[in-house]
Amino acid sequence: MSARWLRSLLFASLLCGTAAAGLAQSDAETRVLDYIRAHLQPGQPLIVTDLYNHVFTQPDERQALDKLYSAFFRIPLFIANYQEKFGSPPSLGVITEQFALRSPAAADTLLRVMESDPRVPGFLTRDPKTGQITHVDVEKIKADPKFGQALIRQLSGWDGKPAPDFALAGLRGGEVRLVDLHGKVVLLEVWFTGCPPCMAETPELVALDRELSPRGLAIVGANADRALGLDYDDATRQRYIQEHHVDYPIVHWTRDSDRAYGDISIFPTLFLIDQKGVVRAHWIGYVEPEDLRQAITGILKEN
Repeated sequence: MSARWLRSLLFASLLCGTAAAGLAQSDAETRVLDYIRAHLQPGQPLIVTDLYNHVFTQPDERQALDKLYSAFFRIPLFIANYQEKFGSPPSLGVITEQFALRSPAAADTLLRVMESDPRVPGFLTRDPKTGQITHVDVEKIKADPKFGQALIRQLSGWDGKPAPDFALAGLRGGEVRLVDLHGKVVLLEVWFTGCPPCMAETPELVALDRELSPRGLAIVGANADRALGLDYDDATRQRYIQEHHVDYPIVHWTRDSDRAYGDISIFPTLFLIDQKGVVRAHWIGYVEPEDLRQAITGILKEN
């Protein structure tokens, strides 16, 4: 692990902690999680509509509930993806980072909801003392009709497949459309604000943009805050862009685009799309800059 990665991870952790401390949304998330933890019943599904209609009626509470509901259905895919990529289960801390939760205790609560819900296959084993995941049965997730198709699509890879079209609103205004970028090599990065590996990737992408955009590279940073229900505003995103000197377009990722690109569960996720709109490489998690540079320049040399 590089020194730059460690510095970025430390900075990201400090930033996330500072931001969370000042957000009322974090207090609402705590209230929601405390209620769920106290009322969780083994073998009974969590009925979100009941909570939404009868328990959490304030806007900040409902926003927190939306975020947790979205995370609930992504976590099984994330855990299985992580197991396949790294050969070991993610820690509660890693789950906390990936879903922008307040603490590992929040991640533990969501795992308890999954374990209690008969709609989710029993695909993981946890240490009864620490709560950490000790074993992941990826094949059990693949065989499940609800989660299996999405997971198989994620794990089967994108290489050689047409990139789904997108038309996404830009943070600075306007719209970025994939069809308008045909003829260029496109690097699509899907990320969210406060994600440590995403923040580690940003300076690498800024450097690649400066180096290779004159040769035909177009980087698109697709921010998934809204799709994930995260409580960051455009001012926060704009400040991040300015601080990191990001010149490539930043757009708002949508739930429709997320479904088209396989229900992304690990951030950042990157797609390298050639001049004809075909996905030539696909990465999940932080990617070393030299790996990106080699893949991009290899395609640029084909023309």
